[in-house]
Amino acid sequence: MIVLALAAAAVTSQSSTYRITHTYTVGGEGGWDYIVPDPPHHRLFIGRQNRVMVVDENDGKLLGEVTGIDGAHGTAIVADAGRGFATSGNDGSVVMFDLNTFKVLGRIPAAEDADAVIFDPASHRVFTFNGDAHSSTVIDPAAGTRVKDVPLPGKPEYGASDGEGHAYVNLTDISEVAEIDSKNLAVTRHWSTAPCRQPVAMAIDTSHHRLFSGCRSGVMAVSDYSARKIVTTVPIGQGVDGAGFDPSTGDAFASAADGTLTVIHQDSPDSYEVVQTLQTADGSRNMGLDSTTHRIFVVSAKFGAAAPTTPGGRVRRPILPGTFSLMVIERSGQQR
Repeated sequence: MIVLALAAAAVTSQSSTYRITHTYTVGGEGGWDYIVPDPPHHRLFIGRQNRVMVVDENDGKLLGEVTGIDGAHGTAIVADAGRGFATSGNDGSVVMFDLNTFKVLGRIPAAEDADAVIFDPASHRVFTFNGDAHSSTVIDPAAGTRVKDVPLPGKPEYGASDGEGHAYVNLTDISEVAEIDSKNLAVTRHWSTAPCRQPVAMAIDTSHHRLFSGCRSGVMAVSDYSARKIVTTVPIGQGVDGAGFDPSTGDAFASAADGTLTVIHQDSPDSYEVVQTLQTADGSRNMGLDSTTHRIFVVSAKFGAAAPTTPGGRVRRPILPGTFSLMVIERSGQQR
């Protein structure tokens, strides 16, 4: 009986191990930012500097591009309106496009450093998070118009909707999470993520009212968003910029620029443990999770020597032409 129990435990452990199953060379020039899956159509929207690339997650093929963007970051998908909304950070606007043809339908004014963007189904509104402007621009997706700007108490990064009338966003400069009432359009609560510093990436578990904030200080902070408090932190890689949570497995994820994907299992709503650190590729800081196939997607490229910068400036390595690639990560035993 003991032998059988140990064997069963070994099988369970093996089945929950994640691995890179496919790597596709997508190519294309420029850096990248958020990877936003469209689960019903199994495609990915990837911000690439002056455009959004739309990639088939099954084979890595380029399906099309949303052009006319100056500083591409995030994409929000509003399926029932047949529209997507992509932030154009350098000119502080949002590009509205057709989800079928990827044709640009209009440009909506936002604010300085329009970065992440999400759709809130409860209010049927789109929320941008404008970093330097410390605000969220609210958009009516059916009309394709700006509703108003909601001031925020700090610099926003990524956010999430609970589907019940609240949008949450990390405030990276003051290490807090803010809650926005998505119907009344006002910040209702905010709380510290300490000991996590510089929260950027975010994912949500709506069943247990938990938020996962990936922090540049090398931890993931788990919040109880009903109680407005941090319940625990767990170690992750350095340079995080992506997070996800899969309710079917109870696994949370954090992707980081140091080439790691940290897998964190939810033992209970307040108890978490790191169960795997998967080596991906240098620079693979962003991730997307398809909630229907349970596949995880990260991207990276090959880099040249670091370019010289001014004192105190950010060191950037040039991306080698044609090397931008998409990696597909699946659990062992997972069926396509």
